[in-house]
Amino acid sequence: MGPGPAGLLLAHGAGGNRDHRVFVAIETVLDLPVRRMDFAYRAKGPRQPPARVQALVEEVARAASEWADELGVGTEQIVLGGRSLGGRACSMAVAEGLPAAGLVLLSYPLHPPGKPDTLRIEHLAQVTVPTLALSGDRDPFGTPDELRHHLGALGGPWELIELPGDNHDPKKNDELLVASVADWIDRLS
Repeated sequence: MGPGPAGLLLAHGAGGNRDHRVFVAIETVLDLPVRRMDFAYRAKGPRQPPARVQALVEEVARAASEWADELGVGTEQIVLGGRSLGGRACSMAVAEGLPAAGLVLLSYPLHPPGKPDTLRIEHLAQVTVPTLALSGDRDPFGTPDELRHHLGALGGPWELIELPGDNHDPKKNDELLVASVADWIDRLS
């Protein structure tokens, strides 16, 4: 096995920003550098809708490359992660060929609420890096059982951590979430 991860890049969800409390908590406990990114549409104001997902995928790829350059490594030593839409964009970037050390998917938006047949999984088979998914057991964007079933399409090893009593924006299990991410990244080494 090669060297462990050199850094973590975190991308926010559709309505969030780089200062999401969980991102700050993760950065506080990790023993490696963390870059919390804002998507470009955030600069236009807090109520701006997100850009097309493909534009976000391209932003993730640029941010990962810049972060890796700053750290003096290749992107294959960067763990990519995000909440909801940010995690989806990261997973799509990896599926499209962006090398990464792993993926952290917090509240992956498997499908829109109430539309379980509108799945966002077509790219998952091309994701071959280790993946950690963390999701509330009351998330309307995908139940743990749905996630467990569809994450099976991933082309690499994966793990799912259920957050009891939480929905799409987990608030009850921050300690479990942060500790799980830290432990998983330690195990990547």
